[in-house]
Amino acid sequence: MPVPIPRQRAVPAAEGGQAQAVPAQPTGTETGGGLTLLVIEDDPAEALRVPELLDTAGKPIRIRTARNLTEAERLLTDDVHCILLDLALPAPGADEDGDELATLRHVLKLAPGHAVLALTASGDAERAVDAVRVGAQDYLFREELDARLLSRAIRYAVERKRADIAQRQLTESKLRAQENARLERGLLPTPLLDGSPLRFAARYRPGRSRALLGGDFYDTVRTPDGTVHAMIGDVCGHGPDEAALGVELRIAWRALTLAGLCGDELLSTLQQVLEHERPDDEIFATLCTVDISPDGRRAGLCLAGHPSPLVARPGRPAELLPYENSGPALGLLPRARWPRQQVELGGAWSLMLYTDGLIEGRIGEGNQRLGQDGMVDMVRRQVADGLRGEDLLEAAVNEVRDLNGGDLTDDVAVLLLDRGGR
Repeated sequence: MPVPIPRQRAVPAAEGGQAQAVPAQPTGTETGGGLTLLVIEDDPAEALRVPELLDTAGKPIRIRTARNLTEAERLLTDDVHCILLDLALPAPGADEDGDELATLRHVLKLAPGHAVLALTASGDAERAVDAVRVGAQDYLFREELDARLLSRAIRYAVERKRADIAQRQLTESKLRAQENARLERGLLPTPLLDGSPLRFAARYRPGRSRALLGGDFYDTVRTPDGTVHAMIGDVCGHGPDEAALGVELRIAWRALTLAGLCGDELLSTLQQVLEHERPDDEIFATLCTVDISPDGRRAGLCLAGHPSPLVARPGRPAELLPYENSGPALGLLPRARWPRQQVELGGAWSLMLYTDGLIEGRIGEGNQRLGQDGMVDMVRRQVADGLRGEDLLEAAVNEVRDLNGGDLTDDVAVLLLDRGGR
């Protein structure tokens, strides 16, 4: 024999006129505690009457009822899985000739994470269909309602809502990933080398999983006097904040270089940028800058706590440029200085700038690192095998990864400038 759905007394108001907080509970289907249905129906005399409802595990579906939306809001706790809403219930402040689905819209706004079933008369099928279009998971006709139909509708609505939420989160995640990818690609530099005979190549692999941009940064520009300026740097850390700071430093370096600054003056100004933009005082950045003369035969070198570049010349083994006269990393000492060293390159050469991610990968299964000496030996061998430009960079990065036994945890940036003999 059908029995009325029991009505629960509204949660009593706490002192101060606020509704008493009900502790959040885990969802019943996850804990085996069954489902909870909140029925919003305005006429106690015509209370919905169905036999006891059971979920798929044979456990009773708990039922709460509310006479109006204000009472429903107090009963809408985290352990409610589904709402059965009488579409005839008036919405607060709704005009008589207003939106027929105003009540449903109010509930959907009130409970965006809950499944909603629309309840109406069989003669009002058009509004029932519109309710699903607006956001309800399903609709039911009052005259056809029974325990089996309602139990199945509740389970279906809950699972469909979960699927909808999961699909929406997946779509949002994909859109964010696409947006981040476009943003990060746009933040990678485009070399400004128009008119220069030098050939440019670069490789970049961030340490963060599925990221396109890390804390390493690089850039290359040619100024109107024919000098080619190259830079590579590394912000300590691997997160998005470090990546953003690296982009700021790169853009500042390009602007200062095009404005005519060089050497110690440029690095001192970059340190001011770093000090103002870093999230905390512990953040620092290493940097290597090279300015190559218009004839391409010599260069000025500044090192701020950064590994020295490697140069390869025909008929000579690859070697590191002098690094004894370097300065500290940016952000460590407030009034530091960075000497500019003059180095001879010769007629034909390849100059490789890199970050420490290239030399700090492990060798084999122990804790031994590749190091600068290991990198020099590796590049010497690859150059002897005839590798140049893009192929040389690709081979170097891949071999370092293979020696490490998999992806490197640190960001890796490598930049190569080539000059043919004349």
